[in-house]
Amino acid sequence: MRVTLSLLFLVVTNFLTAQSYYLFVGTYTDSGSKGIYVYEFNSTSGKARWLSNTENIINPSFLVIAPNKKIIYAATETALKNAGSISAFAFDRTTGKLTFVNKQPSGGDNPAYVTINKNNKWVFCGNYTGGSLSAFKINSDGSLQPLNQNIKHSGNSIDKLRQEKPHVHSTVFSPDEKYLFVPDLGIDKVMTYKFTATSAKPLQPAKRPFIAVEPGSGPRHLTFHANGKWAYLVGEISGTVDAFTYKKGTLTFKQRIATHPPGFQGTIGSADIHISPDGNFLYTSNRGDENTITIFAVDANTGLLTLKGFQPTLGIKPRNFTIDPSGNFLLVANQDTNNIVVFKRDRQTGLLRVTGEQIKVPTPVCLQMMEKD
Repeated sequence: MRVTLSLLFLVVTNFLTAQSYYLFVGTYTDSGSKGIYVYEFNSTSGKARWLSNTENIINPSFLVIAPNKKIIYAATETALKNAGSISAFAFDRTTGKLTFVNKQPSGGDNPAYVTINKNNKWVFCGNYTGGSLSAFKINSDGSLQPLNQNIKHSGNSIDKLRQEKPHVHSTVFSPDEKYLFVPDLGIDKVMTYKFTATSAKPLQPAKRPFIAVEPGSGPRHLTFHANGKWAYLVGEISGTVDAFTYKKGTLTFKQRIATHPPGFQGTIGSADIHISPDGNFLYTSNRGDENTITIFAVDANTGLLTLKGFQPTLGIKPRNFTIDPSGNFLLVANQDTNNIVVFKRDRQTGLLRVTGEQIKVPTPVCLQMMEKD
């Protein structure tokens, strides 16, 4: 009996340990924020505990965690007049503290997105105002070399205020990392680049160099389903999700669905998009006059989306959100109300429930999670 109880205790202990994650919060620093905040998040209780924050870092607005879990990269100096930069921070998993390593000019104004390939060799960023993307090689200590490649987009689209020139909004790898997809809000295209990790200039236009979306969409963020066969693109200006099939570097359109209720007349500002870990539900965040999370069911056979509902975010301007790796909770960063709201996910329906848990952070705009142990 004692042996059985001991084994049970070990199983429960390991289970609870596995439910603990590091939560990294990127912010704008013009309203009292100190930069990047680090929390311990318990995906059993939904509670977060502050661990550390950086100091004297300007606008680390978008973050990415290196696959080796040793470095955090941030798009910094966003929303300033001067060209932005990409910064590297070493992460101490024992203390939960970040230490600045180095930074490099991003190759354009206002970097809004940063990503890294799986073998920790290359970092890519999208410069929103600059309308370009840049590639940086990574040194063995995680520091960044000066940019190896900068690609400038050209063109415009029908919204004369928002689409007067290119605005690169994200840089997203295909599941096999053979291609980098680059949604450009300003030209209503998703540009496609062939990725060669061993080349000094790792990006070249793909055989099909872009897909054009409906004019006035303003493509922002793209996400792939875990099965590698489907992809979903959120349009910031149109407030829509476009669903695609994916194969060998090619996205093929198959569905467009609105992120807002039928007949909605308010200001639209769709932002982030994520799929639940089980692959059954897709979520988008909506700013403007909505301030909601839209919930879609994903058809397991076709990948097509069906609207399930809307959840108010209990704050203003939900620029970014994340789903914890266990799939238990969805956390929303409300930029203008300085709060991160924790919602419980119903695994069967995909719907969200208010938990009462909130994290107070000045101007949160990006959330990333990493396993604690």
